[in-house]
This record gives sequence, structure tokens and C-alpha cells, in this order.
Amino acid sequence: MRDEIHAAVCTQGFDAGLGSFVQYYGSKEVDASLLLIPCVGFLPVDDPRVRGTIEAIERDLIVSGFVTRYRTETKVDGLPPGEGAFLACSFWLADVYILQGRRAEAEALFKRLVSLRNDVGLLSEEYDFHAKRLAGNFPQAFSHLALVNTAFNLTRTDKPVEQRAQSAETKGALVR
Repeated sequence: MRDEIHAAVCTQGFDAGLGSFVQYYGSKEVDASLLLIPCVGFLPVDDPRVRGTIEAIERDLIVSGFVTRYRTETKVDGLPPGEGAFLACSFWLADVYILQGRRAEAEALFKRLVSLRNDVGLLSEEYDFHAKRLAGNFPQAFSHLALVNTAFNLTRTDKPVEQRAQSAETKGALVR
């Protein structure tokens, strides 16, 4: 069943014309959750489909230096356009940069994200880049979990994100 799901995602969830995985089957849009593909070992970070997806996310979803979850103008979820950047997504991008060997970019992004914390070190769900303030649910566990994971990845020789990716690859669990 796992192999069938993997094959379906690789064929139906990838748009060859865009050179990227997409938000849902048949979509022409990317979603920042796709940054997790190499982080969980679904495909390696150097797979051309993954590289194309990362490039599409960098091109389409980075606003004022932060990663938005998806383009809200598409109204895929019924929410009005203009939502802020979901902070966990920017941490996921830093993790991908680590996997790609783009350490300086990962560190710069991490420092920028950490600088957003309030006076007691807490983060919200989103960052409103127009108002330049934290927004959404506060405090947000997803943001803090992503912060801890990225910090761990930046400070360890054996990085959890690399171990997960390599573990899946060596076990042949998902990578084909």
C-alpha cells in the first residue's frame, strides 16, 4: 500500500510542465508543505522533481523573506486572500537549505525567524509581513516545534533531517 501511495503521489502529484509537485492532484499551484518531501525521506533533496519544487516555492511563495503556505488568491480553502506567512513553513525551508548544503542561507533564515519572538521568546502561528507583527494563534506549537527542529539540525553533526532522509533511503522504504 505504501508503494502504491508513493507511486500515485509521484505521478499524479507532480506536474511535469511546472517541474514541481503541486498542492493537490490536478492543481497548478505549490504548497509549502511540499518542503517536507525530502525532510521525511519521501524523495531525496537532489531528486530533480524535489529541486524543481523547492525552486517553485522560492519563486512563488516567499514574500518579504518569509514563506507563505500557499497563494491565498486561489481560494482553495475558502479563506480570504492576504493571510500572513505560516512560520513553520519558513523553518521547513531552512531545513531544506541544510539538506542542500546551503548552510549560510539556513542560518540567516533561522536568525531572522528567531528575531520575531516576543519578549518571552514565544512565536505565533503567522507573521504579518505588511503590519510587521506576529499574527494568528498565539503561542503556536507548530512554530515552536519547527524552531526546535531547525535549531537541532543546525547544531548537530548528525542532523535529524538528514538521518530521516537517509534512513528511508537506505531502508528502501519510500525512495525509488
